Amino acid sequence: MGNTTMSLYRNSAWFLKGMTEFTRSAFLSAAKHFVEKDLEVSMAGRVFMITGANSGIGRATAMAIAKRGGTVHMVCRNKDKAEEARADIVKESGNKEIYVHILDLSETRKVWEFAEAFKRKYKALNVLINNAGCIMSERDVNAEGLEKSFATNVMGVYILTRGLIPLLEKSAEPRVITVSSGGMLVQKLRTGNLQTEIGRYDGTMVYAQHKRQQVVMTEQWAKTHSNIHFSVMHPGWVDTPVVAVANAMPDFHQSMKDSLRTPEQGADTVVWLAISEAAATKPSGSFFQDRRMVSAHLPLAWTHSSQLEQQKFMSVMEDLAKTFQPH
Repeated sequence: MGNTTMSLYRNSAWFLKGMTEFTRSAFLSAAKHFVEKDLEVSMAGRVFMITGANSGIGRATAMAIAKRGGTVHMVCRNKDKAEEARADIVKESGNKEIYVHILDLSETRKVWEFAEAFKRKYKALNVLINNAGCIMSERDVNAEGLEKSFATNVMGVYILTRGLIPLLEKSAEPRVITVSSGGMLVQKLRTGNLQTEIGRYDGTMVYAQHKRQQVVMTEQWAKTHSNIHFSVMHPGWVDTPVVAVANAMPDFHQSMKDSLRTPEQGADTVVWLAISEAAATKPSGSFFQDRRMVSAHLPLAWTHSSQLEQQKFMSVMEDLAKTFQPH
């Protein structure tokens, strides 16, 4: 099968899967099998960090954890929006242990600095939720010369997670949850051209590749850090600012808006992975959708990569990350 035929097959298979599994009605039918008491737990004394916590899935997750008494560190790009979201969360949950940190994940050196400063200041971090992400309509680079969406979606997640692993390992029952996307099902891991310098820049496909890279990072970390529970999940098709961004996916949003999930529905599995005992019994490094472990690959889509390719990707990330490490 040529590349075009393959991508056409992948995209069609993905869309059909999406229509049956990623919509709002798919969530409602999956929810019939949820165990309610999974989320009936107190999180008092447990510490959570959520990136992109001021809107969409991140905010819905922060609210759900705050209501259960957890301490929440909101890592956000925009100070005003973050403070506004924090005030709402405190007011609605009655939980004052909600803290705002301003960080743009696309600023690679600052991510390192933030992780180092956080470790010095705080004694514990039980759960890290990598939720922030971005889709660019055209190629742009950050101050370090990295393509911006790669810097946010991949390098930022890599450095933040790797930087905080020592603190997580010292904390009780540590977990790391990364919010990926079903789009990654149409992408096979690339170990080269990570900055999309070669070829046409298609923001949606670049984003899908980044989401595949997040799945691979999760699988690899699970192997090397056995005392942390790692998971990656797909929230379904959710009505969030990222999807609504007119330039990113206007037709998709327009045609699908009545079947998109609410941010709370999108956040359900994130919350479940972050707080439930049931989630911790599942193998670390797994991919989840609607509280179930699912395959990270479409049937016959040839998106599997070898252990060697995955390790090569991780060492490329490691070398690249080191070049921005503050000394």
